[in-house]
Amino acid sequence: MTIKNSAQSATKALHNHHLSGIAILLFGSLLLLFFIIASIHVGAADLRYSTIWKALFHFNSDHSSHVIIRELRLPRAIAAVLVGAALATSGAIMQGMTRNPLASPSIMGVSAGSAFLVAIAIAFLPGISYYGLIFFSFVGAGVGAGLVFGIASLSKGGMTPVKLALAGSAITGLLSSLSTAIGIKYNVSKDLSYWYAGGVAGVQMQHLHYLTPFVLGGLILAVILSRSITILSLGEEISKGLGQNTRMIKLLGTIVVLLLTGAAVSIAGMIGFVGLVIPHITRFLTGVDYRWIIPCSAILGGILLIVADIVGRMINPPFETPVGAITALVGVPFFLYLARKEGREL
Repeated sequence: MTIKNSAQSATKALHNHHLSGIAILLFGSLLLLFFIIASIHVGAADLRYSTIWKALFHFNSDHSSHVIIRELRLPRAIAAVLVGAALATSGAIMQGMTRNPLASPSIMGVSAGSAFLVAIAIAFLPGISYYGLIFFSFVGAGVGAGLVFGIASLSKGGMTPVKLALAGSAITGLLSSLSTAIGIKYNVSKDLSYWYAGGVAGVQMQHLHYLTPFVLGGLILAVILSRSITILSLGEEISKGLGQNTRMIKLLGTIVVLLLTGAAVSIAGMIGFVGLVIPHITRFLTGVDYRWIIPCSAILGGILLIVADIVGRMINPPFETPVGAITALVGVPFFLYLARKEGREL
């Protein structure tokens, strides 16, 4: 009787989690649309919603407000959604593959590695194309992740969540310091300050032409891998026992993380904690099935970043607060809570 009741409870919980996932995908998509319109509306010059409608569907290049909307505010809003989705999905995949609740691109050195290689490209290759910056950003993401996981795995007792977080913090600090030194030495500090503040203020439509294919491709690959990551998150031995090629899954998952994080950093700089906070919130709402966690994380990540961008414009107008500062206000307390919780469990 007890076993039957437990099975019924588990089935009911699974059903509720699936309903939560569907609700997030449906209502989250509507919220995204609402915040995109709000993002276009808010700024140094508030624009009427009727003007936004006309600019989107009846564009007139002679109308200055239409040009502002189509060339500046719409790309900015779309970029915020794409970057937020990319970082949140990267964090979800990293947490699923490593079974480490502290894993995220900003903490595991992935974002810092991207920014470091971008700093080298700006300093030593002036006039580099945007595709070139994206390439260096991808390579840097791999370098940062490789250093962190390499150091943590070589430590006595092997990798643990806290050791990964410590190694990630150390590598992030090192690479950030080197980037700052490069900026001062080669007089490109002003160019690099954008990458470290983090934000989507300067994004234009041409940048989206580079960003969108990488992010959409990465999100599609992430959804394809979601079932395998769910099994891998149960443990490597269980995954192997079920016939999975764990090395291949980890390799493909790592490629997706580098693809998404590299693209996000190349256009928005270092924006922290989105990939840490959002997967935990999503997991709480939808359960442990990554077939729901990954797409829902993408939706919620997009919402978080576009809201942070809107808040950053409203705090001290007409000046803007960097988006990275807004996400840090949410992420730092959450990170300390998780680190304290994990520390008690080790």
